[in-house]
Amino acid sequence: MLDSTLQATLDGVLARNPGEPEFHQAVREVFDSLAVVQERHPEYHDMAILTRLCEPERQIIFRVPWVDDRGNVQVNRGFRVEFNSALGPYKGGLRFRESVNLGIIKFLGFEQIFKNSLTGLPIGGGKGGSDFDPAGKSDGEVMRFCQSFMTELHRHIGEHTDVPAGDIGVGAREIGYLFGQYKRLTNRYEAGVLTGKGLDWGGSLVRKEATGYGATIFAQEMLGARGTSVEGRRTVVSGSGNVAIYAIEKVQQLGGIAITASDSSGYVIDEDGIDLELLKQIKEVERGRISEYAERRGGRSRFVSDGSVWNVPGDVALPCATQNELHERDAKKLVENGVIAVSEGANMPCTPTAVEIFRDAGVAFGPGKAANAGGVATSALEMQQNASRDAWTFDYTEERLTDIMRQIHTNCLETAEEFGRPGDYVLGANVAGFRKVADAMMAFGVI
Repeated sequence: MLDSTLQATLDGVLARNPGEPEFHQAVREVFDSLAVVQERHPEYHDMAILTRLCEPERQIIFRVPWVDDRGNVQVNRGFRVEFNSALGPYKGGLRFRESVNLGIIKFLGFEQIFKNSLTGLPIGGGKGGSDFDPAGKSDGEVMRFCQSFMTELHRHIGEHTDVPAGDIGVGAREIGYLFGQYKRLTNRYEAGVLTGKGLDWGGSLVRKEATGYGATIFAQEMLGARGTSVEGRRTVVSGSGNVAIYAIEKVQQLGGIAITASDSSGYVIDEDGIDLELLKQIKEVERGRISEYAERRGGRSRFVSDGSVWNVPGDVALPCATQNELHERDAKKLVENGVIAVSEGANMPCTPTAVEIFRDAGVAFGPGKAANAGGVATSALEMQQNASRDAWTFDYTEERLTDIMRQIHTNCLETAEEFGRPGDYVLGANVAGFRKVADAMMAFGVI
């Protein structure tokens, strides 16, 4: 239960942002952890830190007109929410998907503030995207859309201002078209303005793998704190995009057995462990459906078009698809089947009720703002390489990523202990991320 002061602040935030359920969910989840902070730091309330933190510094909405292959003019909507720059330039990905709206971008940007804070690197929080879906579009259509999108966005970004990256629907192809248009419009080779770039033109090794690797490393650290590990554990993974593929890869490297992958059409079960090279070929190269994986694996794998991937028994669960994919019934089923750790590879993939079920059952639960921070952490490492005109080896970059994820885990664990909730990674992540940003905002005054 929130005290009257926090409840009044939360009520004000919700009233100012009607019709944005994902944003409301993200804000409530953070507020639920902050009563213990408010008691120790009344000065945060006096300076209206929470009210200011929940109000983006800037929200940009713009029209994106483009011409499809049939010569028809299409119009999409573009977004960039520059949420908080107390720790550094705004940093966060671009999401291209039909379901994108302002509320979703605000939820993602709000989460990004705390996630970026937890990395310990000098980056603020932001997010952007469009209700454009690249799926089924030709390369020419994607290029024309990206060029139109960047024609407006370039006015608002820069390596010291706002540094977008990729997210769902925005991969190396889209980043290339976006960067090319930025370079054309500005007449500058400002490599640090976008991350997730190709390796030949300013990108970083490990960036593609970082979010999935990081989520698995966080699971490994949570299990390590309990005297066990991923090795030999059956792991249930949702999704089959970038995050899921490289979460599976890291599970295999750590000696675990990843047995599932999914997309919007259903999921596959492979009791021998996912054939990673086949999955990469189908999803990364051919952009095919997950059902094709089962077809090519023959009798060693089966495709399920209905039900939930979370019905599959496993020791570790890595939700890596999208927000609110894992519901109350799924959490109950996972607990019933003996899950011991859940690490969120996607942003807010577990509903609030599901999270409570995991916490009540004593499952080690890693919230997305901590567990999937590896992607943005490696984006910041890409920015470092761009600033120094350098390129690091894969091994060195992965070592940096691993160190960051371990430090995030330690920070969350120690903060939870400090505030009387040992093992509560949700509280630990929210409080640790919040305090760093709040202290910077206090130092800057009312701005």
